[in-house]
Amino acid sequence: MERSSTAGIQPGDSVFYYFAYGSNLLRERILLDNPSALFHSIALLKDFKLAFGNHKGIQNSRWHGGAATVVESEGDKVWGVVWKMDISSLDSLDIQEGVNGGIYQPIEISVQTADGELVCRCYKMNKCIYGLTSPQYKQVMCMGAKQNDLPMDYQKMLGEIETNNYSGPIPIMDKLKDALQKVQDDG
Repeated sequence: MERSSTAGIQPGDSVFYYFAYGSNLLRERILLDNPSALFHSIALLKDFKLAFGNHKGIQNSRWHGGAATVVESEGDKVWGVVWKMDISSLDSLDIQEGVNGGIYQPIEISVQTADGELVCRCYKMNKCIYGLTSPQYKQVMCMGAKQNDLPMDYQKMLGEIETNNYSGPIPIMDKLKDALQKVQDDG
């Protein structure tokens, strides 16, 4: 079930729930731009499938390959992470997802958690032209899926995603390596 109006946020809310299924599966990735994000739960989005592509077919300059999106698809499912976030993070999350540029649109979806159904904000790519993702984007998704203990069959599916074999520089990967190293040093 998808609605786009308020996308899971009501007037007066101080927090909102965000369902992440792409690079934001990884805690260190979401925290780069959204330090208020707190892990809430893993969740299942039913009747959608995971896909990769670029808005209007324009190459994604951050990841150098297709980014993840969700597409309505009866009987399919997408696993992800629900982050509980301060309402003050809404603008930074929208900016990260390219909402102002029309790349993604926020949608309101219902996901299944261990505690029942939860309404969340989610993002769906506009005018997606399907294409392969970069190995780096896939790596971040797989790391996030493992970090959050998503079902093994889903982790296996992510690990088998074909990539475009891009091997050039990806600045965000340097930031992520630094963030991951800091966590390891602090741990």
